[in-house]
Amino acid sequence: MGLALLALIWLITLVSTYFFVAKTWWLPVGASAATGFIDHQFTVTFIIMGVVFLAAQLGLGYIVWRYRQTPKSPPVAYSHGNTTMEITWTVLTTILFIGLNLMGSRVWASQRFDPPEAGAVPVEVTGMQFAWYFRYPGADGKYGSTKASLMDPSSGGEAAVGLNTSDPTAKDDVVTGTMYLPVDREVDVSLRSVDVIHSFFVPNLRFKQDAVPGLNIHMNFKPTAIGEYEIACAELCGLGHYKMHGMVHVVSQADFDKWLAAREAEKQ
Repeated sequence: MGLALLALIWLITLVSTYFFVAKTWWLPVGASAATGFIDHQFTVTFIIMGVVFLAAQLGLGYIVWRYRQTPKSPPVAYSHGNTTMEITWTVLTTILFIGLNLMGSRVWASQRFDPPEAGAVPVEVTGMQFAWYFRYPGADGKYGSTKASLMDPSSGGEAAVGLNTSDPTAKDDVVTGTMYLPVDREVDVSLRSVDVIHSFFVPNLRFKQDAVPGLNIHMNFKPTAIGEYEIACAELCGLGHYKMHGMVHVVSQADFDKWLAAREAEKQ
């Protein structure tokens, strides 16, 4: 019985390890400036934790076999712990946890605290049950004011975000349900939610951040490949959570300018 358990534990361990080594389950193709660093962080984390996982599971299988019950087994001896071992693995775990966090802190902080590059594209992202809306400030480069009393999610567009159309700076604001971005240009995201916590997640762009009611969260990232990328809400936000998704269209600068000009012309 001990040998059978050893074989089963080792088989499950080695088969599951193969899927990770072969990258059967992995991140989608990256399309942002932060891709290299974030993917490297994931790789290092998986390697370190994979070694720990393998050692623990292979050791478990060996112990199950080595200390199996036999007719000649000695009486069972109970251990009440080993302080030295507990301190050792607690210290090692702490070093590993803090070390991995410090490795990822630079890119994490740069997206949240570094000022956006000159000429960054400003986009306000608003999450609400159960849709994403995107607002561009238009030619004047300024967002118009919004009012909660004007919000009407059922109407979509400007009414959904409560745009105050009597505000002169709101006249050229563009509100859309699809996000358009120019390639190789930094994006200055202003992220907010009007009801519950949502999470704006674009796997290909390696971008994920909670949208919290009452907060206006600024982040920045730079798309580096033209294409269409899915947006998901990564925070359970209600019964319609499953359908809260959208698309990011990363296009050339010329196509972005044409798209934005066309949206502004529709407002005339």
